Amino acid sequence: MQIPKIDLIDYHYSLPESRIANHPLPERDHSQLLEYKNGKIQHFHFFDLPERLPSNSLLVYNDTKVIPARLIFQKETGARIEIFLLKPVSPSTVIPEVMLAKEKVAFETMIGNLRKWKNDEILRGDLLVGEKTVSLFAKLLDRESKTVEFEWNDRNLSFVDVVEASGEVPLPPYLNREVEEEDKERYQTIYSKKEGAVAAPTAGLHFTERVFEKLEEKGIQKTQLTLHVSAGTFQPIKVDKVEDHPMHSEQILISLDTLKKIKNSLGNIIAVGTTSVRTLESIYWYGVKILEGKGEELQIPKLFPYGERDKRFTPQESVEAVIQLLEAKGKEEILGSTEVFIFPGYQYRMVNALITNFHQPGSTLILLIATILGDDWKKVYSEAIENDYRFLSYGDSSLLWL
Repeated sequence: MQIPKIDLIDYHYSLPESRIANHPLPERDHSQLLEYKNGKIQHFHFFDLPERLPSNSLLVYNDTKVIPARLIFQKETGARIEIFLLKPVSPSTVIPEVMLAKEKVAFETMIGNLRKWKNDEILRGDLLVGEKTVSLFAKLLDRESKTVEFEWNDRNLSFVDVVEASGEVPLPPYLNREVEEEDKERYQTIYSKKEGAVAAPTAGLHFTERVFEKLEEKGIQKTQLTLHVSAGTFQPIKVDKVEDHPMHSEQILISLDTLKKIKNSLGNIIAVGTTSVRTLESIYWYGVKILEGKGEELQIPKLFPYGERDKRFTPQESVEAVIQLLEAKGKEEILGSTEVFIFPGYQYRMVNALITNFHQPGSTLILLIATILGDDWKKVYSEAIENDYRFLSYGDSSLLWL
C-alpha cells in the first residue's frame, strides 16, 4: 500500500488540564471503561471487562517491567545532574543482558543540567542495597550522544540491582510532579516481569487478580509477550510529513508458546495496550519478511508495512512461518526489535480489539487509535471528556473493537 497523506491537525483535540489524571485511583479496577463496538458507545467499569469479552478470546498483554530509569547525582558544588536511561550501548544492546551485567555498562541517555558536568568529571552516588552501602560512578563518554558509562564497586550486584536501589520511577513528563511512594507500585502492572521499560504499558495498570479470576472463570485465555517501552512513546510529532517522524526502535521478545497460542486464536485476539498491538502486528510483518526471503532477523522498520508487495499473506501463513523458523532453529523464543508505525491507511492483521487508555492530542498513539476507529475516534474522545473520564497514563480505560 502507498503511504497516505496525513494532516496532523485532524488528530488534535482539546484536552482540559482537569481531565489529566495526576494520580492513580485507590483501586486499579475501579477505573471507568468505555466500550466502542459497531459505532455504539457504552460505559462500564474495568471490573466489568470479563463480561464484555467473548469466551473464546485470547488476551495478549505486555509483561515488561519499568526500571527506575531516573538516576540523580548531587555534585559537591550543589549542582544536581539527572540522568535518564534510554537504551543500552554496552556490553550489549540487548536490554535483558545489560540489566544482568555485573561490571560496567553504558547507555544512551537524556541528561538534565548537562552543562554543569565536565567531560573528565566522574559523578559518584552512594546507595544502600540491603544493608550494604554501594558506590555508583557515572562517566560521560560522549557529550553529543549523551552516552554515559556506569560502574559500581560490588561485583556481586547486577546493574538491575543497582538501578532498583538508586533510581526513581520515570513518571511521564506531563504529570509535572515529583515521584511519590505509591508510584513505585502503581506505575507498574501486577504482571510486570522482564525489566527494561522506561515507561509503563499503561493499559495494563487497571488489571487486578480479581479481574484475572473472572476472566479465567469465563474460559478466556491469556498470554504474554514483551516490548520494552522507550521514552519515544512521549515524543511529540514535530514534522510536516507524519511518516518522517522518528520512531524509536524498541526491543521485543516473543516465546514459541505465545506464538502458537496466537496462531490458534487468530480472529479472537484482544490486545492489552498499544505496545501489544505494535508487537502483534510486528509478528505478522516478521512472517511476511521470512516468506518474502528478506531475512530471518526480527527487525521491522517503521514503514515496512507500506511497501508494494507481489503477494499478500494471511495472518495464519505469516505466524506459521515464524513458528517454523523457530522450530527449525531449535529456539523457544525470539528476540528482536520493531519501529513499526501505525497510522490511518494501515490495515490491522492480528488484532480484533484493543484495551487502551486515552492518549495525548496529535500523538503517534492517537494515530494508532484512529486507525481502528476512523473518524469515530473524535466521537469516542468527546464522549469521554463529557463523561468526566480521566486521561493519559493514570487515567481511565477503553475497549475498542475493530
